[in-house]
Amino acid sequence: MTAQADLTTDTVLGGKVRLIQPQRGHRAGHDAVLLAAAVPAVAGDRVLDLGAGVGTAALCLASRVAVGFLTLVEIDPELAALAERNAAANGLTNRTRVIVADARARGAMRERAGLLLGQIDCVMTNPPFHDALRHRGSPSVPKRLAHQAEEGLLAAFLRTSVAVLRPGGTLTMIHRADQPEALLAAMAGRFGGVTLRPVHPKPDMAAGRLLVTGIKGSRAPVQILPGLVLADRDGQPSAEAEAVLRGGAGLS
Repeated sequence: MTAQADLTTDTVLGGKVRLIQPQRGHRAGHDAVLLAAAVPAVAGDRVLDLGAGVGTAALCLASRVAVGFLTLVEIDPELAALAERNAAANGLTNRTRVIVADARARGAMRERAGLLLGQIDCVMTNPPFHDALRHRGSPSVPKRLAHQAEEGLLAAFLRTSVAVLRPGGTLTMIHRADQPEALLAAMAGRFGGVTLRPVHPKPDMAAGRLLVTGIKGSRAPVQILPGLVLADRDGQPSAEAEAVLRGGAGLS
């Protein structure tokens, strides 16, 4: 178990969300906050965060929307334990359940893990997406698991998402922006009505991330939404980015 001395207590969303997290390894960042802003949840929804880490994204969403219930699924028992502490620190103990499980679990293994099949309104996920052949892995095992994608990992996350969602439920994820064709191919047959929102570091830079939402069972076509620009050419945060990253606003 991670020693207390190896943990830090931090805040995100301008202090709205309190987080206990490891001092080293995978830590809360912009991706989790952007993911939370993109989830089209409404009050009372049942939300599942697949690969939740310490709960950053789900807790950011819950600070914006009065969700009915949160299920946080995390493979690392130590991060899952911190997610439970963070739910308590943010007053969400009675509306949160943390499950230690592998997002790649299939069939009966999902049920044994305690996943509610076909009952979730919104799935949110920040799956590992760095290609292990192109990116040198971190020496930190938790950080490497959080960032590097094994072959077939995205498809496994999508299979589990489809299994837990109700008909018409939504999947929202943040992913790398340089391989949209592979992303859309993995979603085909599982999700329709897919929207892609590029996230640009600056106005004159290519997108580094995509915020992606799909609807289970939909046959609607793909839409590319206006991009989110995080900073101007001088590196000053844009008004929209500030509203999301510090103010906790959602993305329409």
